[in-house]
Amino acid sequence: MTTVTTRTVSYPADGLTMIGHLALPAGVDRRPAVLIGPEGTGLNDFQRRRADALAELGYVALAFDINGGRWFTDPQEMLAHALPLLADPDRMRDIGHAALDVLRAEPRTDPDRIAGIGYGTGGAIVLELGRDGVDLRAIGTVNALTTGRPGEAARIRCPVWAGVGSEDPIMPAEQLDAFAAEMQAAGVDWRLVVYGGALHAFHHPPVDQAVRSGVGHHPQHAQRAWRDIVGLLDECLPVTASGEPTVTSGPSTRN
Repeated sequence: MTTVTTRTVSYPADGLTMIGHLALPAGVDRRPAVLIGPEGTGLNDFQRRRADALAELGYVALAFDINGGRWFTDPQEMLAHALPLLADPDRMRDIGHAALDVLRAEPRTDPDRIAGIGYGTGGAIVLELGRDGVDLRAIGTVNALTTGRPGEAARIRCPVWAGVGSEDPIMPAEQLDAFAAEMQAAGVDWRLVVYGGALHAFHHPPVDQAVRSGVGHHPQHAQRAWRDIVGLLDECLPVTASGEPTVTSGPSTRN
């Protein structure tokens, strides 16, 4: 297995001290890099292992923070933080840009070859970076079918892939339609994958927290969504320094 080096990175954003997780592949050369946005609950070991898994494929990967180092176990507390953030595109962009600056400052990062992926709130932040005109090679999101301010999607400069569960009550059919209409009207190279029978947060293994209606893990679709994201990166941001990336089984589901 490829040797991966990890470290914690602290940086200011949104009036907080963010605690991100940086994973570096073996070697000393510059590599393509991936910015990884977490769910509204924040970063835990599962999200950090997403970065590690991408580093094993040869990418520099930064799993960024949105909660100032906190991981919310109470759904109501999480929503109280996430919903105002999701309603404020400028706040989301500020959080995304702060993390992107950290990733670009890493000497192993090729600053001209960066992609963004994200889940839930983190996916919405990555999409806002695209709508802000950031030069990304690809955007991949799961459970993040947010729509932006009128006309700003035309500033997206890369392919966009989005995945969502068919039974996700937080992403109803009208939200899928609105996202598709926004991307199509803007002339974006976009794809939308609907995973049949999957609920919200289907990509994340069960955790010890209060159960929320409409939320549930779907192991098969979680693996499929991961393979789809890795496939997007392989298409738009291939690793060429020491071999092409190959699809892995994804981050471990240990908690």
